[in-house]
Amino acid sequence: MSMKLSNEFEQTRQNFLNAVTNGAPQEEQAKLYNEMIESMTSEMMSQARSAAHEEVSAMNPYDAKMSSEAREFFNAIEKTAPVGVEKLFPQETIDRIFEDMVKARPLLEQIGLRNAGIRLKFLKSTQTGQAVWGKINGEIQGQLKQEFSEEETIQSKLTAFVVIPKDSEKFGPAWLQSFVSTQITEAFATALEAAFLNGDGNDKPIGLSRTLTGTVASGSTTYAEKAVETTKLTFADSATVVKELTTVYKYHSVKSDGTTPVAVEGNVVMVVNPADAWDVKKQYTSLNAQGVYITSMPYNLILVESVAQTAGKVTTFVKGRYDALVGGGIEFGRFTETYALEDLNLYTAKQFAYGKAQDEKAAAVWKLEIK
Repeated sequence: MSMKLSNEFEQTRQNFLNAVTNGAPQEEQAKLYNEMIESMTSEMMSQARSAAHEEVSAMNPYDAKMSSEAREFFNAIEKTAPVGVEKLFPQETIDRIFEDMVKARPLLEQIGLRNAGIRLKFLKSTQTGQAVWGKINGEIQGQLKQEFSEEETIQSKLTAFVVIPKDSEKFGPAWLQSFVSTQITEAFATALEAAFLNGDGNDKPIGLSRTLTGTVASGSTTYAEKAVETTKLTFADSATVVKELTTVYKYHSVKSDGTTPVAVEGNVVMVVNPADAWDVKKQYTSLNAQGVYITSMPYNLILVESVAQTAGKVTTFVKGRYDALVGGGIEFGRFTETYALEDLNLYTAKQFAYGKAQDEKAAAVWKLEIK
């Protein structure tokens, strides 16, 4: 059971993202976020009414496909959940939400977002040393040293709310699961994409476009935007494209220590605002001898569109060199009084997230100057 959202919702979401990107006051961001969620809820409730006319039974074919755990959870969502008591979503639903988030947002897929499940810690490792050649009967000389570090609790809590009609149990558990999952997927995906790209580290991940040197003020640490690299990307012609992208790849081909090499061939991602994406694409789209239009870039560059990317700039990063995780399960809390007059129940959903580049050379910001 899929639910599709309209262009009107897309506009309300863009308004919220613009406010986040431009650093609008928190009150304005909250207002636009509420408008985004309310727009989504209105559209989904309209679909619910249409579903009601089709007399969706409590055990329709969609319900039969659910696991017993998920069916029990969503059957009881309006009937037994005490006010203020939080419980975890069934793992089946969490996995579906995670998969839908990654599928809906190419940036989350390319960034390598991982689901840490209920764990709130994860291991990072760095390998040093090398294999050494020697005589067949000689001693073993090379030693690889694996250094592990344990990141503490995934530090940023991501919250959203879900508004559910009080009489929604008539639609059956499968419809309710789809209703809840769609809202949380959209809210979480929008917030994660914006944070992994531009997050300032203040109760949110440190985005790709931010430095890793924090500034402490008023008890909180924030991370400034990276300086734009001096090379401007014009994509003027084929020779220029090769020259400009060579600079990009050389920048990422070594770690911050200046000596450790990084394999960048086919692993560099360029994040472009959708408004700029077509200007970039047209620069490297051509007609081949067979009369077919093809698009190709040197070095297998991966181009990804994101509404969270600032127009006129692009962010580049190396796949596998930014740690992006969600974990802790998804907790669900219920409040029946908030929207009582509207005959709605308010549910809160929260999950923990972590995002940070492995070093300063993992990502960079470049100016676009396409004529």
